[in-house]
Amino acid sequence: MSADQLKLLLYMKTMFSDLIYINSIIATELVKITENLAAIRHGEDFLEKSSCLTEHDKLNQEIINILDKYNKTSEDVIRIERLRKHVLKHQGEIK
Repeated sequence: MSADQLKLLLYMKTMFSDLIYINSIIATELVKITENLAAIRHGEDFLEKSSCLTEHDKLNQEIINILDKYNKTSEDVIRIERLRKHVLKHQGEIK
C-alpha cells in the first residue's frame, strides 16, 4: 500500500468517525425533540405513564454504543463521553 493510499484511508476513517459522531448527536436530540412534542401534545403525565421514556433511554444507549464501537481514538473517547453526559442531562440523571 502506498503512502498516498494510507493517507486516504486515514482521511476516510477520520471522516467516517466525524459523521458517526454528528449523526449520534442528531439522533439523540431527535429522541428528545420527540419526547418534548409528546409532552406538549399529550401532557407530561402521558409521557411519564407511557413506556416511551424507558424505550428512549435504551435507544440513546444504543446510539452511544454505536458511537463507541466505531470511534476509538483518545479524541473520540472524549467526544463519546461528552455526548453521554449530555444525554444523561436530558434524562435528568445528572445536573
